[in-house]
Amino acid sequence: MENPWRGEVAITIDGEARAMRLTLGALAELEAALGAGSLVDLVERFEAGGFSTRDVVALIAAGLRGGGMQIDASGVMAAEIAGGPLRAAQAAAELLARAFVLPQGAGDGATV
Repeated sequence: MENPWRGEVAITIDGEARAMRLTLGALAELEAALGAGSLVDLVERFEAGGFSTRDVVALIAAGLRGGGMQIDASGVMAAEIAGGPLRAAQAAAELLARAFVLPQGAGDGATV
């Protein structure tokens, strides 16, 4: 279902498989919602393991909206995510990475 070439990440929310992706609009919305100085700040938080639950919820909501689902942060917080908080954090980190890096095996692995 997911297409890594489009930056998509699969997640199952309320029993339904969904493809999340961060469109340019979703990235801008995410940056504003988190009050991050830049998306690089957010990436650095994830790389350092210093992300918050708020970061995860905002990323999942933005990714689901980028994938076509109408949902906000409160909807994500009320939803059942298969795999629980750990899977949500993994999916959020993967989503953020896929927004800026080509899929594995795609040339030299350079960022886009």
